[in-house]
Amino acid sequence: MLSRVAESVYWMNRYVERAENYSRFIDVNHQLSLDLNEEFTNQWMPLVNTTGDAELFGKKYETATPSNVIKFMTFDDENPSSIFCCLKYARENARTIRENISTAMWETLNNFFIIVKEYRKSYMESKKEDFQGLSVSLSEFLSDVRKNAQSFYGCSDATICHDEVWNFSLLGRFLERADKTTRILDMKYFILLPSIKDVGSTLDLLQWLSLLKSASAHEMFNRKYKRVHPTEIAEFLILDETLPRSIVFCLKEMERSLEIVSGTIEGIPRNLAQDATTNYLKRLRAESIQSIFDKGLHEYLDDIQIELNRIGAKISERFFTG
Repeated sequence: MLSRVAESVYWMNRYVERAENYSRFIDVNHQLSLDLNEEFTNQWMPLVNTTGDAELFGKKYETATPSNVIKFMTFDDENPSSIFCCLKYARENARTIRENISTAMWETLNNFFIIVKEYRKSYMESKKEDFQGLSVSLSEFLSDVRKNAQSFYGCSDATICHDEVWNFSLLGRFLERADKTTRILDMKYFILLPSIKDVGSTLDLLQWLSLLKSASAHEMFNRKYKRVHPTEIAEFLILDETLPRSIVFCLKEMERSLEIVSGTIEGIPRNLAQDATTNYLKRLRAESIQSIFDKGLHEYLDDIQIELNRIGAKISERFFTG
């Protein structure tokens, strides 16, 4: 398999996953702001901090108002991680490998981009600071993003051979998903920084519940746990073996896909990308949620992000360069 094809399908899926996760971040934050009215107004800049885009945001906007943050994360063509840019890049990657993906996949992704492009055009032409110029609300737009992303995943899984192309797509999808799960959890840290006094309050619980909803994990959490507690929510999103958005689950899927694309099942020696993934998965499985909180949740999440970046670099070195 050509490294060009592998890299394109890998990044195509990373960008779609990033767009979907951004829609989750924004929507839950938006709903939380509606619930709290003006009681808690500092939850928008944490969204930018969490995604790692604070420096770029600061160059473009003076204040982190809801409208500025929403525009930056949805339609800003100078923010490479905005929903619009992610889908533009995903579509471009798909265009270069049309012969390696199904027509249904291409049409689904192309239509997804066109929908978001039309939303962006309507938003820009309205010349307003919110979504009043669109035919739908902000929540409806973000819901459309998630639905179209899920349609793309379903189409991919159902219409292409489950071979190397498919496994590279899973590598990109689950690496990006693991990273964004850490950022969903880390958002709680940034939100609470100015008001530690709120720990344990109703507000605190509401914010933790919002994180579960952001990961579409609220109902699954309720099936497994009898109470809502921060340690159990963090445990579910980090260590659960069955939740598709938990970090352990994502690493487990990456390990499996790496075995296939590396040819390990045929007796070929393991590579550094496999070793990095397997070794870190073992480390995570050896942790307890109490040991994670003892080390500091924010610091531990930072470490996970560093390890995921390292794994991503190893994947790139092994399959996409040279």
